Amino acid sequence: MGNTAKKNIAVLGSTGSIGKQALDVIRQHPDKFKAALLVANNSWEALCAQALEFNADDVVICNGEHFHKVKEALEGHGISVHEGMGAVCDLVSKPEIDIVLTSMVGFSGLESTVAAIKAGKTIALANKETLVAAGSIVMSMAKKSGSRILPVDSEHSAIFQCLQGANGATVERIHLTASGGPFRTWEKTRIAAAKREQALKHPQWNMGNKVTIDSATMMNKGLEVIEARWLFDVSPERINVVVHPQSIIHSMVEFADGAVIAQLGHPDMREPIQYALGYPERLSLTNKKIDFAQLATLTFFAPDTEKFPALQLAYKALEKGGNMPCIMNAANEAAVSAYLKDIIGFYDISDIISSCMDEAGFIADPGLDDIYRTNTEAFCLANRKIDRKNRA
Repeated sequence: MGNTAKKNIAVLGSTGSIGKQALDVIRQHPDKFKAALLVANNSWEALCAQALEFNADDVVICNGEHFHKVKEALEGHGISVHEGMGAVCDLVSKPEIDIVLTSMVGFSGLESTVAAIKAGKTIALANKETLVAAGSIVMSMAKKSGSRILPVDSEHSAIFQCLQGANGATVERIHLTASGGPFRTWEKTRIAAAKREQALKHPQWNMGNKVTIDSATMMNKGLEVIEARWLFDVSPERINVVVHPQSIIHSMVEFADGAVIAQLGHPDMREPIQYALGYPERLSLTNKKIDFAQLATLTFFAPDTEKFPALQLAYKALEKGGNMPCIMNAANEAAVSAYLKDIIGFYDISDIISSCMDEAGFIADPGLDDIYRTNTEAFCLANRKIDRKNRA
């Protein structure tokens, strides 16, 4: 495809936070991008509205209960309607699709991402869990198929952008910045009693519920550490987390001579999304620009792993390797879901993850089928622990 042709984008998770911001990027550059395929799980009305606005070629509603409603709403508009994850995997593999933006939340994003990688597609990766659960397997597949994985997470996009100016120099350390979440300044006893409504009030970013709770526990940063290890082929001891409440510096790369390159910008996910979709070209974006005279101060702190133990659990899982990050991720998904339903307390999340990591079956060199089985088994184990805790 020449530079003048539009890139056909598949937006997986189009009705979520990242998906909607990706569509805003496409809206700003209709000469560059076409939203060719839109995928949602349950939000069928929003999916239909998006499909009509962007004149999508195909839409998939993963929850088959809504299929006929979507089919009826889009009848006569020349938009093909499909249902289920099998359809997603088939459609992302079509030769017409240029870039697959994977923004489905959780482990559910793995299957479609693997299908797109096997088809050699460029992946704009916003689904952390793909590399957390199966990093070694996924990166090996990408190397084999020639698929290019471009990060969409603001932190990983920042590292990727910093590396553009490295001219191949060896990376000494990666510094992943973290906002610290809504409980950064709270005492541990107060955090222990925190309710979902408080945990969902993120001070900087507008994200979906799952990611926002992960930010509050700092598991989100733990997932990003694991993701960075695979994206940039950097050993865990060279990945440092630093709390930066202003969220202006999105991450930094340090080199052997002590020089540090940082990427800065206002907290706006459209910038890293657009960088991935437009790469290697930088496009204009209607977003807030930095006024350095108004920044006042930028502050940095070491993470408090006593108040936020989830971060250390991620390092522990990465050190153990094998299917351990998948066990950790599955337990986290189950625990966060329970916390959002007010079934368990805030620190129960990390306690449940830790005990699942101790008890679930460990596989040192898992295949993809092992990863799927591990996810199911660890998720069920975590839910049994949640049930026992709830009955106690």
